[in-house]
Amino acid sequence: MSSFLSMKMQTYRILFLLTLLLTACDVSQFNNPYSESEGELSVLYQSFSERPKHLDPAVAYSENEYAFIAQIYEPPFQYHYLKRPYQLTPLTASKMPEIIFLNKQGERLPAGVKDSEIAFTDYVINIQPKIRYQPHPALAKNSQGEYLYHHLSQEQIQSLNTLTDFNITGSRELIADDYVYQIKRLAYPKIQSPIAEIMKNYIVGFDDFSKLVGDKQKIDINTLSMAGVEANHRYQYRIRIKGKYPQFIFWLAMPFFSAMPWEADVFYNQKGLSDKNITLDWFPIGSGPYLLAENNPNRRMILLKNPLFHIEKYPLDGELEDKQNGMLADAEKKLPFIDKVVFMLEKETIPYWTKFLQGYYDASGIASDSFDQAIQFTGSGGIALTDSMKHMDIQLQTLIETSIFYMGFNMLDATVGGDTERARKLRQAISIVVDYEEYISIFRNGRGIAAQGVIPPGIYGYREGKEGYNPYSYNLVGDKVQRKDINSARQLMSEAGYPDGIDPKTKEALILYFDTTSVSVDDRATMNWYRKQFEKLGIKLVIRATDYNRFQEKMRSGNEQIFVWGWNADYPDPENLFFLLYGANSKVKYGGENAVNYHNPEFDRLFEKMRNMDNNEQRYHIIQQLQEVVRHDAPWAFGFHPKNFSLFHSWYKNLKPHSMANNRLKYTRIDTAVRVEKRQEWNYPVLWPLALGLLLFIAVLIPAIVAYRRRSKETF
Repeated sequence: MSSFLSMKMQTYRILFLLTLLLTACDVSQFNNPYSESEGELSVLYQSFSERPKHLDPAVAYSENEYAFIAQIYEPPFQYHYLKRPYQLTPLTASKMPEIIFLNKQGERLPAGVKDSEIAFTDYVINIQPKIRYQPHPALAKNSQGEYLYHHLSQEQIQSLNTLTDFNITGSRELIADDYVYQIKRLAYPKIQSPIAEIMKNYIVGFDDFSKLVGDKQKIDINTLSMAGVEANHRYQYRIRIKGKYPQFIFWLAMPFFSAMPWEADVFYNQKGLSDKNITLDWFPIGSGPYLLAENNPNRRMILLKNPLFHIEKYPLDGELEDKQNGMLADAEKKLPFIDKVVFMLEKETIPYWTKFLQGYYDASGIASDSFDQAIQFTGSGGIALTDSMKHMDIQLQTLIETSIFYMGFNMLDATVGGDTERARKLRQAISIVVDYEEYISIFRNGRGIAAQGVIPPGIYGYREGKEGYNPYSYNLVGDKVQRKDINSARQLMSEAGYPDGIDPKTKEALILYFDTTSVSVDDRATMNWYRKQFEKLGIKLVIRATDYNRFQEKMRSGNEQIFVWGWNADYPDPENLFFLLYGANSKVKYGGENAVNYHNPEFDRLFEKMRNMDNNEQRYHIIQQLQEVVRHDAPWAFGFHPKNFSLFHSWYKNLKPHSMANNRLKYTRIDTAVRVEKRQEWNYPVLWPLALGLLLFIAVLIPAIVAYRRRSKETF
């Protein structure tokens, strides 16, 4: 009996210790993926699904790369965070540039001259003094002023594993020469900048410089000059471009034109460092609000506040409703507000969504499989958060992106291409039956609007509703725009010589070919949908799926027929979209971005007249003419402009959607007290089932032990 009582006492002790353990710790931290010490810090938690390939601003040109480098590097100008329409404002520049027009002799022209008289344009840019680079070993010096790590031995390099293995870092002031140096890097063929070919057309001496340095692997470009770019003094530099090109200033707000210290290339070009992934593409060096403290793309990437960041303050003004919406609560406060940004690798949408609902990610997009959990449609066709999202005080932001996805017809193709009336009516008929409203509903959960032309909302020249619809694919019924019915498309098919979709040459259904890289099982539904659209006209659509490289080769050689393509506007100007249809940008002839190889002399004439104009009534009128020409010729079946849905927790402050600015992190503020409170509320574990299970286990175990001990005694 004494043994049984002893065993019961042991059980009670275990239960007491378990209870003490559970009450002594914060049980809400059981499933926290982060260290407990970060709980109340000013930390922003985000995710990434794919490693950024390039972190060198001369090379990077994708959204997942800009998510990092736009926080680290600083071009001279940026977009105002609050004002709409989008407008530029100084970043490292002390003021907006002085723009000087020159004639062929390089003499300054008076204001108001005709564009035809302008041979060159000078952009004179003044830089703020006392801006410093982040601490970095490339800038470290000894007491004699010599660079510590510019002449590493192979033994030293062999002992290194990452950039943090360098014990000493240094910094220096950002100067005008650093911006000049970066433009030279853009022209250096070794760097392979994606905008080099474009800049050859604008920056004076850019092409000559590129030919001068050629494919030389070892050359100090800092010692060479470029005719159109020079530093006038420590805090001022000049860029000379050919003719007049008002949109050039938008390029100066892109990371391509960020400052780059020459020391970075000298440091990273040392033989052996690239074998250790110690490169500029892996460890950037900038003057922005953040520095990359950890680059572990298989797990996480971490940005830390740059301790040497210059003084920049939150905007003082914006739109009329910004004050009412709380967007000016931090006006004139020093940026950035966040101390640390943690990007965790998340390849699957379900665990990412679950962690967002637990409060472990501060923001989230909405995947298709979680859309119904987050969004509901109102009776009037509007959108709203579901009750569960409202209960969690989650914020929804939507934004029509300055992008377009379209179906392209290769204008060099014998069937769908060319400027004959027959081919044009065939394209118009297809443009009617490919119902992108249905596509948006089925495949995008309503996240998008059908395009009526080349220009998306938010770009100068866009017209909404009945003022800007495509009359070749839509009818105006009262005040509403409706897609034309199938009979209109069939009539066009008959006029094109394909009655009921019959090819007069074969006396059978017309066969067209759809070239795509959509080769996975998940893409089958989309491809079947496209087939059904063409079947409405009696056309047999053959899907030709290939890998990306083969597809690109088809596009370059003009061997495709019909395809789907897209474009994100680089800057808020219609020139950046209409140039996709400019004859001189033909992909086959000139390797440009005119993927359909469209060429219409009238369109080209209007485009050339419009592209370099300032925004005024005349330019607006020409833009509408361009829209009409393209709608009539239908080289594209205008697809849709994506609508971005983003969710943010209530503690995420200073939220305002922006299609152009990539450096938005510095404006973000996190209410850490609210986040801690909500995390504890949402993640408090239910422990009574565990305790009950333990008691039941003990209740079953005790009789078994007693019986065992009894049998043991009987044996003896």
